[in-house]
Amino acid sequence: MTKVKTALVVGGGIAGPVAAMALRQAGIEARVYEAYGSTAENVGGGLSIAPNGLAALKVIGADEVVRAIGLPMSSIVMHSWTGKRLASFAGPADLEPQRFVMRPDLYQALYGEAARRGIPVEHGRRLVSAEHLGAPDAPSGVRAHFADGSTAEADVLIGADGIRSTVRTIIDPAAPRPRYTGLLGFGGWSTGTGLASTGDAMYMMFGKRAFFGYQVFPDGRCGWFANLPHPQPMSWTQANKTGKQEWLRLIMAAFADDRMPVLDILRTSVESEFVAVGGMEDIPRVPHWHRGRMVLVGDAAHATSPSSGQGASLAAESAVQLARCLRDLPAEQAFVAYERLRRERVERIIAAAARTNSNKAAGPVARVLRDALLPTAMRLLAKPEKMAWQFDHRIDWPTPVTP
Repeated sequence: MTKVKTALVVGGGIAGPVAAMALRQAGIEARVYEAYGSTAENVGGGLSIAPNGLAALKVIGADEVVRAIGLPMSSIVMHSWTGKRLASFAGPADLEPQRFVMRPDLYQALYGEAARRGIPVEHGRRLVSAEHLGAPDAPSGVRAHFADGSTAEADVLIGADGIRSTVRTIIDPAAPRPRYTGLLGFGGWSTGTGLASTGDAMYMMFGKRAFFGYQVFPDGRCGWFANLPHPQPMSWTQANKTGKQEWLRLIMAAFADDRMPVLDILRTSVESEFVAVGGMEDIPRVPHWHRGRMVLVGDAAHATSPSSGQGASLAAESAVQLARCLRDLPAEQAFVAYERLRRERVERIIAAAARTNSNKAAGPVARVLRDALLPTAMRLLAKPEKMAWQFDHRIDWPTPVTP
Protein backbone atom coordinates (compact mmCIF):
# COMPACT_ATOMS: atom_id res chain seq x y z
CA MET A 1 0.00 0.00 0.00
CA THR A 2 1.35 3.40 -1.02
CA LYS A 3 1.36 6.71 0.78
CA VAL A 4 -1.22 9.31 -0.25
CA LYS A 5 0.39 12.11 -2.25
CA THR A 6 -2.54 14.06 -3.73
CA ALA A 7 -6.07 15.00 -2.62
CA LEU A 8 -9.18 16.59 -4.09
CA VAL A 9 -10.98 18.72 -1.48
CA VAL A 10 -14.61 19.33 -2.48
CA GLY A 11 -15.97 22.45 -0.78
CA GLY A 12 -14.32 25.81 -0.20
CA GLY A 13 -16.14 26.98 2.95
CA ILE A 14 -14.51 26.63 6.36
CA ALA A 15 -13.46 22.95 6.51
CA GLY A 16 -12.11 22.88 2.95
CA PRO A 17 -9.30 25.47 3.22
CA VAL A 18 -8.32 24.15 6.67
CA ALA A 19 -8.14 20.59 5.34
CA ALA A 20 -6.05 21.72 2.38
CA MET A 21 -3.59 23.59 4.61
CA ALA A 22 -3.33 20.64 6.99
CA LEU A 23 -2.75 18.24 4.10
CA ARG A 24 -0.03 20.51 2.77
CA GLN A 25 1.65 20.39 6.18
CA ALA A 26 1.38 16.59 6.07
CA GLY A 27 3.20 16.53 2.74
CA ILE A 28 0.09 15.96 0.60
CA GLU A 29 -0.74 18.23 -2.32
CA ALA A 30 -4.37 19.34 -2.16
CA ARG A 31 -6.55 21.29 -4.59
CA VAL A 32 -9.90 22.77 -3.50
CA TYR A 33 -12.96 22.60 -5.77
CA GLU A 34 -15.76 25.03 -4.92
CA ALA A 35 -19.24 24.82 -6.46
CA TYR A 36 -19.94 28.55 -6.44
CA GLY A 37 -18.49 30.76 -9.11
CA SER A 38 -17.25 33.36 -6.64
CA THR A 39 -16.15 33.64 -3.03
CA ALA A 40 -18.75 33.74 -0.23
CA GLU A 41 -17.94 36.93 1.70
CA ASN A 42 -21.58 37.67 2.57
CA VAL A 43 -22.93 34.27 3.60
CA GLY A 44 -23.62 33.40 7.25
CA GLY A 45 -24.04 35.04 10.63
CA GLY A 46 -22.05 35.20 13.86
CA LEU A 47 -20.37 32.20 15.46
CA SER A 48 -17.79 31.36 18.06
CA ILE A 49 -14.39 29.75 17.73
CA ALA A 50 -13.71 27.79 20.91
CA PRO A 51 -10.25 27.27 22.46
CA ASN A 52 -10.15 23.75 21.02
CA GLY A 53 -10.79 25.17 17.54
CA LEU A 54 -8.00 27.72 17.95
CA ALA A 55 -5.71 24.93 19.17
CA ALA A 56 -6.45 22.89 16.05
CA LEU A 57 -5.71 25.88 13.83
CA LYS A 58 -2.50 26.51 15.74
CA VAL A 59 -1.23 23.08 14.66
CA ILE A 60 -1.13 24.37 11.08
CA GLY A 61 -0.16 27.94 11.97
CA ALA A 62 -3.55 29.43 11.07
CA ASP A 63 -4.72 30.50 14.52
CA GLU A 64 -3.44 34.07 14.43
CA VAL A 65 -5.53 35.00 11.40
CA VAL A 66 -8.62 34.07 13.43
CA ARG A 67 -7.48 35.87 16.56
CA ALA A 68 -6.99 38.98 14.44
CA ILE A 69 -10.67 39.08 13.44
CA GLY A 70 -12.27 37.56 16.56
CA LEU A 71 -13.53 39.41 19.62
CA PRO A 72 -12.92 37.78 23.03
CA MET A 73 -15.87 35.98 24.65
CA SER A 74 -14.76 34.58 27.99
CA SER A 75 -18.17 33.71 29.47
CA ILE A 76 -21.86 33.23 28.73
CA VAL A 77 -24.40 34.69 31.16
CA MET A 78 -27.83 33.06 30.99
CA HIS A 79 -31.07 34.90 31.82
CA SER A 80 -34.75 34.08 31.96
CA TRP A 81 -37.33 36.18 30.13
CA THR A 82 -37.92 38.08 33.38
CA GLY A 83 -34.32 39.30 33.37
CA LYS A 84 -33.34 36.97 36.21
CA ARG A 85 -29.75 35.81 35.98
CA LEU A 86 -29.71 32.03 35.89
CA ALA A 87 -26.03 31.17 35.60
CA SER A 88 -22.69 32.13 34.14
CA PHE A 89 -20.67 29.68 32.06
CA ALA A 90 -16.94 30.24 31.77
CA GLY A 91 -14.34 28.05 30.18
CA PRO A 92 -11.47 26.54 32.19
CA ALA A 93 -9.30 29.30 33.67
CA ASP A 94 -6.14 28.00 32.02
CA LEU A 95 -7.58 28.30 28.50
CA GLU A 96 -7.90 31.38 26.33
CA PRO A 97 -11.39 32.80 25.71
CA GLN A 98 -13.61 31.92 22.81
CA ARG A 99 -13.66 34.31 19.85
CA PHE A 100 -16.82 35.79 18.41
CA VAL A 101 -16.53 36.14 14.64
CA MET A 102 -18.84 36.70 11.71
CA ARG A 103 -18.79 33.73 9.38
CA PRO A 104 -17.98 35.87 6.30
CA ASP A 105 -14.94 37.26 8.12
CA LEU A 106 -13.82 33.77 9.18
CA TYR A 107 -14.28 32.48 5.65
CA GLN A 108 -12.32 35.36 4.19
CA ALA A 109 -9.48 34.95 6.70
CA LEU A 110 -9.05 31.21 6.12
CA TYR A 111 -9.52 31.51 2.35
CA GLY A 112 -6.92 34.27 2.26
CA GLU A 113 -4.45 32.28 4.34
CA ALA A 114 -4.83 29.24 2.09
CA ALA A 115 -4.27 31.44 -0.97
CA ARG A 116 -1.19 32.99 0.65
CA ARG A 117 0.24 29.48 1.05
CA GLY A 118 -0.36 28.70 -2.59
CA ILE A 119 -3.32 26.34 -2.14
CA PRO A 120 -5.12 26.26 -5.52
CA VAL A 121 -8.89 26.85 -5.41
CA GLU A 122 -11.04 26.30 -8.49
CA HIS A 123 -14.46 27.99 -8.49
CA GLY A 124 -17.52 27.00 -10.48
CA ARG A 125 -16.76 23.29 -10.01
CA ARG A 126 -19.95 21.66 -8.71
CA LEU A 127 -19.37 17.96 -8.05
CA VAL A 128 -21.95 15.65 -9.64
CA SER A 129 -20.32 12.22 -9.30
CA ALA A 130 -17.11 10.42 -8.44
CA GLU A 131 -15.66 6.98 -9.15
CA HIS A 132 -12.77 4.90 -7.92
CA LEU A 133 -9.80 4.15 -10.14
CA GLY A 134 -8.05 0.81 -10.24
CA ALA A 135 -9.28 -2.56 -9.01
CA PRO A 136 -12.70 -2.55 -7.28
CA ASP A 137 -11.31 -4.26 -4.17
CA ALA A 138 -8.11 -2.16 -4.09
CA PRO A 139 -8.76 1.31 -5.56
CA SER A 140 -5.72 3.39 -6.39
CA GLY A 141 -7.40 6.76 -6.64
CA VAL A 142 -10.54 8.76 -7.39
CA ARG A 143 -11.88 10.61 -10.42
CA ALA A 144 -14.33 13.47 -9.78
CA HIS A 145 -16.84 14.68 -12.37
CA PHE A 146 -18.10 18.27 -12.26
CA ALA A 147 -21.22 19.89 -13.70
CA ASP A 148 -19.21 21.84 -16.28
CA GLY A 149 -18.01 18.57 -17.82
CA SER A 150 -14.51 18.71 -16.37
CA THR A 151 -12.87 15.99 -14.30
CA ALA A 152 -10.05 15.74 -11.78
CA GLU A 153 -8.10 12.85 -10.32
CA ALA A 154 -6.14 12.31 -7.12
CA ASP A 155 -5.23 9.62 -4.60
CA VAL A 156 -8.15 10.57 -2.32
CA LEU A 157 -11.29 12.72 -2.39
CA ILE A 158 -12.30 14.67 0.72
CA GLY A 159 -15.89 15.87 1.05
CA ALA A 160 -15.88 19.22 2.85
CA ASP A 161 -19.09 20.23 1.13
CA GLY A 162 -21.29 20.95 4.11
CA ILE A 163 -24.50 19.69 5.62
CA ARG A 164 -26.01 18.91 2.18
CA SER A 165 -22.90 17.09 1.05
CA THR A 166 -22.86 15.51 -2.40
CA VAL A 167 -19.85 13.42 -1.38
CA ARG A 168 -21.82 11.99 1.56
CA THR A 169 -24.49 10.73 -0.85
CA ILE A 170 -21.86 9.29 -3.19
CA ILE A 171 -20.30 7.38 -0.29
CA ASP A 172 -23.71 6.21 0.95
CA PRO A 173 -26.82 6.80 -1.19
CA ALA A 174 -28.93 6.07 1.90
CA ALA A 175 -27.14 8.67 4.05
CA PRO A 176 -29.43 10.66 6.38
CA ARG A 177 -30.61 14.10 5.37
CA PRO A 178 -30.35 17.17 7.62
CA ARG A 179 -32.81 17.34 10.52
CA TYR A 180 -34.63 20.61 11.17
CA THR A 181 -34.31 21.69 14.80
CA GLY A 182 -37.56 23.71 14.85
CA LEU A 183 -35.70 27.03 14.93
CA LEU A 184 -34.90 29.78 12.44
CA GLY A 185 -31.63 31.66 12.89
CA PHE A 186 -31.00 35.41 12.57
CA GLY A 187 -28.12 37.70 13.48
CA GLY A 188 -26.72 41.16 13.07
CA TRP A 189 -24.96 44.18 14.52
CA SER A 190 -26.46 47.17 16.28
CA THR A 191 -24.98 50.59 17.02
CA GLY A 192 -26.12 53.34 19.34
CA THR A 193 -28.02 51.06 21.72
CA GLY A 194 -26.95 53.09 24.75
CA LEU A 195 -26.18 49.85 26.59
CA ALA A 196 -23.08 49.48 28.72
CA SER A 197 -20.38 47.13 27.52
CA THR A 198 -20.85 43.53 28.62
CA GLY A 199 -17.08 43.13 28.63
CA ASP A 200 -16.02 39.70 27.46
CA ALA A 201 -19.42 38.19 28.33
CA MET A 202 -22.14 37.10 25.92
CA TYR A 203 -25.61 37.53 27.44
CA MET A 204 -28.23 34.97 26.44
CA MET A 205 -31.94 34.79 27.27
CA PHE A 206 -34.61 32.12 27.18
CA GLY A 207 -37.45 34.40 26.11
CA LYS A 208 -41.16 33.66 26.40
CA ARG A 209 -41.36 32.92 22.68
CA ALA A 210 -37.79 32.80 21.38
CA PHE A 211 -34.09 32.79 22.31
CA PHE A 212 -31.74 35.77 22.12
CA GLY A 213 -28.03 36.39 22.62
CA TYR A 214 -25.97 39.60 22.52
CA GLN A 215 -22.61 41.07 23.42
CA VAL A 216 -21.93 44.80 23.73
CA PHE A 217 -18.31 45.64 22.95
CA PRO A 218 -16.30 48.56 24.38
CA ASP A 219 -16.61 50.53 21.12
CA GLY A 220 -20.42 50.49 21.45
CA ARG A 221 -21.13 47.91 18.78
CA CYS A 222 -23.50 45.12 19.74
CA GLY A 223 -23.42 41.72 18.06
CA TRP A 224 -26.65 39.75 18.43
CA PHE A 225 -28.46 36.60 17.32
CA ALA A 226 -32.00 35.28 17.62
CA ASN A 227 -33.49 31.78 17.36
CA LEU A 228 -37.21 31.77 16.57
CA PRO A 229 -39.35 28.62 16.79
CA HIS A 230 -41.04 27.95 13.46
CA PRO A 231 -43.12 24.93 12.44
CA GLN A 232 -41.60 24.54 8.97
CA PRO A 233 -37.95 24.64 7.89
CA MET A 234 -36.75 27.41 5.60
CA SER A 235 -33.73 27.41 3.34
CA TRP A 236 -31.45 30.44 3.21
CA THR A 237 -33.06 31.37 -0.11
CA GLN A 238 -36.59 31.05 1.25
CA ALA A 239 -35.80 33.07 4.37
CA ASN A 240 -34.28 35.88 2.34
CA LYS A 241 -37.38 36.29 0.20
CA THR A 242 -38.80 38.12 3.22
CA GLY A 243 -37.41 41.63 3.56
CA LYS A 244 -35.07 42.55 6.39
CA GLN A 245 -37.44 45.10 7.90
CA GLU A 246 -40.28 42.56 7.94
CA TRP A 247 -38.08 39.98 9.68
CA LEU A 248 -37.00 42.58 12.26
CA ARG A 249 -40.65 43.40 12.90
CA LEU A 250 -41.47 39.71 13.45
CA ILE A 251 -38.45 39.19 15.68
CA MET A 252 -39.34 42.23 17.79
CA ALA A 253 -42.87 40.91 18.20
CA ALA A 254 -41.47 37.61 19.49
CA PHE A 255 -39.57 39.43 22.26
CA ALA A 256 -42.18 42.11 23.05
CA ASP A 257 -42.99 40.67 26.52
CA ASP A 258 -39.42 39.94 27.64
CA ARG A 259 -37.69 42.07 30.27
CA MET A 260 -34.26 42.29 28.68
CA PRO A 261 -33.03 45.09 26.35
CA VAL A 262 -33.77 43.08 23.22
CA LEU A 263 -36.04 45.69 21.63
CA ASP A 264 -33.44 48.43 22.15
CA ILE A 265 -30.91 46.27 20.32
CA LEU A 266 -33.22 45.36 17.47
CA ARG A 267 -34.41 48.95 16.95
CA THR A 268 -30.81 50.04 16.34
CA SER A 269 -29.89 47.06 14.17
CA VAL A 270 -27.89 48.02 11.09
CA GLU A 271 -29.97 46.83 8.14
CA SER A 272 -26.95 46.09 5.93
CA GLU A 273 -25.54 43.82 8.66
CA PHE A 274 -28.76 41.84 9.25
CA VAL A 275 -28.57 38.15 8.33
CA ALA A 276 -31.43 35.67 7.96
CA VAL A 277 -29.74 32.27 8.11
CA GLY A 278 -32.87 30.16 7.64
CA GLY A 279 -33.63 26.88 9.37
CA MET A 280 -31.13 25.58 11.91
CA GLU A 281 -30.27 21.96 11.20
CA ASP A 282 -28.14 19.07 12.38
CA ILE A 283 -27.53 15.41 11.56
CA PRO A 284 -27.44 13.25 14.73
CA ARG A 285 -25.34 10.51 13.14
CA VAL A 286 -23.83 9.84 9.73
CA PRO A 287 -23.35 6.04 9.56
CA HIS A 288 -20.61 6.02 6.92
CA TRP A 289 -17.84 8.61 6.92
CA HIS A 290 -15.75 6.94 4.23
CA ARG A 291 -15.72 4.39 1.44
CA GLY A 292 -12.66 3.33 -0.52
CA ARG A 293 -10.68 6.48 -1.26
CA MET A 294 -13.45 8.95 -0.32
CA VAL A 295 -13.97 10.51 3.12
CA LEU A 296 -16.02 13.25 4.82
CA VAL A 297 -14.91 16.15 7.01
CA GLY A 298 -16.67 19.01 8.80
CA ASP A 299 -20.46 19.36 8.50
CA ALA A 300 -20.51 16.70 5.79
CA ALA A 301 -19.57 14.16 8.47
CA HIS A 302 -20.83 15.70 11.72
CA ALA A 303 -23.23 18.61 11.34
CA THR A 304 -24.13 20.12 14.69
CA SER A 305 -26.62 22.94 15.07
CA PRO A 306 -25.29 26.45 15.82
CA SER A 307 -26.47 26.00 19.42
CA SER A 308 -23.36 23.92 20.12
CA GLY A 309 -21.01 26.85 19.55
CA GLN A 310 -18.62 24.23 18.20
CA GLY A 311 -19.42 23.76 14.49
CA ALA A 312 -16.43 25.59 13.02
CA SER A 313 -14.11 24.37 15.78
CA LEU A 314 -15.05 20.72 15.20
CA ALA A 315 -14.54 21.20 11.46
CA ALA A 316 -11.02 22.50 12.10
CA GLU A 317 -10.26 19.63 14.49
CA SER A 318 -11.43 16.99 12.04
CA ALA A 319 -9.57 18.54 9.11
CA VAL A 320 -6.29 18.54 11.02
CA GLN A 321 -6.81 15.06 12.45
CA LEU A 322 -7.64 13.65 9.02
CA ALA A 323 -4.44 15.11 7.57
CA ARG A 324 -2.45 13.63 10.45
CA CYS A 325 -3.91 10.18 9.76
CA LEU A 326 -3.21 10.44 6.02
CA ARG A 327 0.33 11.50 6.79
CA ASP A 328 1.04 8.25 8.63
CA LEU A 329 -1.19 5.57 7.12
CA PRO A 330 -2.44 4.31 3.74
CA ALA A 331 -5.78 5.82 2.79
CA GLU A 332 -8.17 3.10 3.97
CA GLN A 333 -6.38 2.61 7.29
CA ALA A 334 -6.10 6.37 7.73
CA PHE A 335 -9.86 6.81 7.31
CA VAL A 336 -10.61 4.11 9.90
CA ALA A 337 -8.20 5.71 12.37
CA TYR A 338 -9.64 9.17 11.70
CA GLU A 339 -13.20 8.02 12.40
CA ARG A 340 -12.08 6.21 15.55
CA LEU A 341 -10.44 9.40 16.83
CA ARG A 342 -13.38 11.67 16.02
CA ARG A 343 -16.81 10.03 16.05
CA GLU A 344 -17.54 9.71 19.78
CA ARG A 345 -16.50 13.30 20.51
CA VAL A 346 -18.48 14.97 17.73
CA GLU A 347 -21.66 12.96 18.32
CA ARG A 348 -21.56 13.81 22.02
CA ILE A 349 -21.45 17.53 21.14
CA ILE A 350 -24.24 17.14 18.55
CA ALA A 351 -26.44 15.48 21.18
CA ALA A 352 -25.76 18.22 23.74
CA ALA A 353 -26.71 20.89 21.21
CA ALA A 354 -29.94 19.04 20.40
CA ARG A 355 -30.94 19.21 24.08
CA THR A 356 -30.30 22.97 24.04
CA ASN A 357 -32.47 23.33 20.93
CA SER A 358 -35.36 21.55 22.63
CA ASN A 359 -35.27 24.15 25.42
CA LYS A 360 -35.14 27.03 22.94
CA ALA A 361 -38.11 25.70 20.98
CA ALA A 362 -40.25 24.87 24.01
CA GLY A 363 -44.00 25.38 23.65
CA PRO A 364 -46.22 27.18 26.21
CA VAL A 365 -46.54 24.21 28.58
CA ALA A 366 -42.95 23.01 28.20
CA ARG A 367 -41.75 26.58 28.70
CA VAL A 368 -43.32 26.77 32.17
CA LEU A 369 -41.58 23.53 33.15
CA ARG A 370 -38.32 24.69 31.61
CA ASP A 371 -38.36 28.01 33.48
CA ALA A 372 -39.07 26.20 36.74
CA LEU A 373 -36.20 23.74 36.32
CA LEU A 374 -33.60 25.96 34.67
CA PRO A 375 -32.21 27.68 37.78
CA THR A 376 -31.41 24.34 39.42
CA ALA A 377 -30.05 22.85 36.20
CA MET A 378 -27.87 25.88 35.57
CA ARG A 379 -26.37 25.74 39.07
CA LEU A 380 -25.33 22.15 38.42
CA LEU A 381 -23.97 22.76 34.92
CA ALA A 382 -22.34 26.18 35.24
CA LYS A 383 -18.97 24.88 36.32
CA PRO A 384 -15.81 25.14 34.19
CA GLU A 385 -14.97 21.50 34.77
CA LYS A 386 -18.29 20.50 33.19
CA MET A 387 -17.22 22.13 29.91
CA ALA A 388 -13.54 21.20 29.99
CA TRP A 389 -14.01 18.08 27.85
CA GLN A 390 -15.12 20.29 24.97
CA PHE A 391 -12.61 23.09 25.32
CA ASP A 392 -9.36 21.40 26.32
CA HIS A 393 -9.26 18.90 23.43
CA ARG A 394 -5.88 18.88 21.69
CA ILE A 395 -4.50 17.09 18.62
CA ASP A 396 -1.14 15.39 19.14
CA TRP A 397 0.24 16.21 15.71
CA PRO A 398 3.87 15.04 16.28
CA THR A 399 2.88 11.53 17.44
CA PRO A 400 2.52 9.00 14.61
CA VAL A 401 -0.95 7.51 14.11
CA THR A 402 -1.11 3.71 14.34
CA PRO A 403 -3.65 1.47 12.62
